This record gives sequence, structure tokens and C-alpha cells, in this order.
Amino acid sequence: MRLDDKVALVTGAASGFGRAMAERFVAEGARVAVVDINVDGAAEVAGSLGEAAIAVGCDVTDGAQVQAAVDTAVEAFGRIDIAVNNAGWSHPNRPLLEIDYATFRKVYAINVDSIFHMTHAVVPYWRSIGGGVMINVGSTAGLRPRPGLTWYNSSKGAVNLMTKALAVELAPDNIRVCGIAPVIGATALLETFMGRADTPDARAPFIATIPMGRLCEPADVANAALYLASDEAEFITGVIHEVDGGRTI
Repeated sequence: MRLDDKVALVTGAASGFGRAMAERFVAEGARVAVVDINVDGAAEVAGSLGEAAIAVGCDVTDGAQVQAAVDTAVEAFGRIDIAVNNAGWSHPNRPLLEIDYATFRKVYAINVDSIFHMTHAVVPYWRSIGGGVMINVGSTAGLRPRPGLTWYNSSKGAVNLMTKALAVELAPDNIRVCGIAPVIGATALLETFMGRADTPDARAPFIATIPMGRLCEPADVANAALYLASDEAEFITGVIHEVDGGRTI
């Protein structure tokens, strides 16, 4: 198995991309801390994965809670090899001046500040054990933005560039940092991104911009994360792996 003896921590893992990554990692031999602000959801996912998983409640905008989540995972499993910053949020698809400052700050707190907190929590530990892998879930929104999502787009642009900057600075410590940039996906945020109810007619204009003709599925992101987390990618760092059916070409 590709992640034998590895321990991963995945944020936002109660649903969507995060759940799919947790499930795929366990299937490939890893033990996983299922981290989410939705404690009941995290417990349900961890329970479905058996002894290879634990549920950890955490608000990723709070540095103390992120540190506690890392400490809990290390205490439970003896180590952490992989940290996936997947938790994310978006404002509704609306003209930019209709988004207030509190909403803007929430987008950045969840999408960007969370990576700052995870870096401070896990990098000193990885330096002490000789390395680790961080995977940040960005978005094609940070590469090829759509109108109506300006502030969300900019937060994911920050995630994408932060990933590259972290990779450069942490490479001498044998810490790899990679990003995944999914196109709009079939997750709980889909209606937020579209700005209306999820119907075939609502999906059509978004799917029309994706050359391969469909939305991103959680399994697509999980497959990409598996490769980046595995030893097969030991010389890969700083990449933003587009999982987009050709959207950003």
C-alpha cells in the first residue's frame, strides 16, 4: 500500500474532498486524524474508518485549536507525516461590492489564516523528526478566476502562492509543500459557488468552461492527494496540481 505506516491529519474531513482524502488514505494504509469543526460529522467519518482513524474537533481559524489537533494526532498515533489543509469556505457568488467586510475576513480566516496556524503547529515537529508533507487545497479560482467570486478567488490565489513560498523555504528541512487546485466540484459549497440552487441548468454554464465536460468529484482530489502524499512524489514540491479537466489551459 502506498501510505503504509504513514499518519495524516486532514482538515475539513467530515465531508466532500476532505472525507474522500481521509477514506483514500486509510485504504492505502495510513492512519488519519479526521479534523473538522463539525464534530459529529468527523466522528461519523472516523467511525466508518475503524481503528485507523480518530475524530478531532477543530476550528481552523484558531491557532490554539490547530495546535491542539496536531498534539492530539501525535498522541494518538505517535507521529504525523502528512498534513492536509483542506478546510475552506466561500462567500456567495455575487457582485464584489455586495460582500461585506465580515464575510471577506471569514473567507480569509478559514482559507488562508488556517495554513498559517497549521504551519506554526506542525513545522517545528517535522523539523524535529526530519521531514513531512503539507498539502494545501487551493482552487482553479486562484489561477483563472470567475466573476462573482472575487474575494474567494483572491484567497485561493494566496493559498497557491503561499504553497510555493513555503515549499522554497522548507525544502532544506525535507518538508515538501504541494497544492491541489480543483475546479468547481460536486460538494456542499457548489450552490454557494453558483449563487443559486443546484440544478442541471445552473450547472451547465460552469461545466461548459471545463473541457472534459464535468465537475470535479471528491475522488479526483483524493487521487491527486494520494500521489502527492506518497513517497512516489519524494522529489515533488511547490507544485499546484490542477485537478480541473482542462479548465486552466
